[in-house]
Amino acid sequence: MIQQMYPQVFHDYQYELNKDMHVSAAHFIPHEDAGTCRNVHGHTYFINVTIAGDELDDSGFLVNFKTLKKLVHGQFDHTVLNDHPAFQSGRSDDFPTTEAVARKICEMIQEELDRLPGKPVCLQVFVRETPTSYVVYRPKKVKNNG
Repeated sequence: MIQQMYPQVFHDYQYELNKDMHVSAAHFIPHEDAGTCRNVHGHTYFINVTIAGDELDDSGFLVNFKTLKKLVHGQFDHTVLNDHPAFQSGRSDDFPTTEAVARKICEMIQEELDRLPGKPVCLQVFVRETPTSYVVYRPKKVKNNG
């Protein structure tokens, strides 16, 4: 695996966890300005998730890596992103662009994190669509447990 450095998120939490994943998925952008991306095509998305918090769970984890992989890889790998309800609102900000994919992953992960006793937060989701193009999504309002 190639080691990659990511844009850094500055925070005051004691722990920061990063999880890398690959997801192979197809999509199309249903808008005339998308050019050839209006056609169904696929990518091997490279995803990095940054989570932070101050409290570890009973197993000594901030978040179990397996949980994150199941959430993201388990839902999106080898699928057509347009088929997922998250991308079917018809609103342009929900078209499965790299920007929306990063945002949806962040929202999905945060929903799961909110169920955990330590209330960790998803600070950043990095999604590389091609070797030369990537998006970083950071939610504007992040809960501060401290």
